[in-house]
Amino acid sequence: MGGFEDFLPIMAEKLGEQDFMGELCNGFRLLADPLSGLITLESLRKNSALLGLDSLTDSELRAMMEEGDSDGDGALNENEFCVLMIRLSPSFMAEAEKWLHNALVNELEETLTDCKK
Repeated sequence: MGGFEDFLPIMAEKLGEQDFMGELCNGFRLLADPLSGLITLESLRKNSALLGLDSLTDSELRAMMEEGDSDGDGALNENEFCVLMIRLSPSFMAEAEKWLHNALVNELEETLTDCKK
């Protein structure tokens, strides 16, 4: 899965935030079970080749599902899938602290500006 991990930051940079999230959602829809609208282990097995994940074993697919399943229902909804894809990308995780710092600085600057008015 290394190539996919390395591809996400490049995709995000080229597409911009909104379009990148749209592409993640498209990836979710490719993997999701059409009846439930969720990614199940079975739908992931069946559709994983569409995203270049066909070399993953059942135990790797199961581990990925468990890692992303934050509500414990045994399936991934769209939000869980998007969070999981970003968490699986080491480059994104390395940048997360920088993004948080910048967001906090911007928020503080806006607050200070509002206080001066």
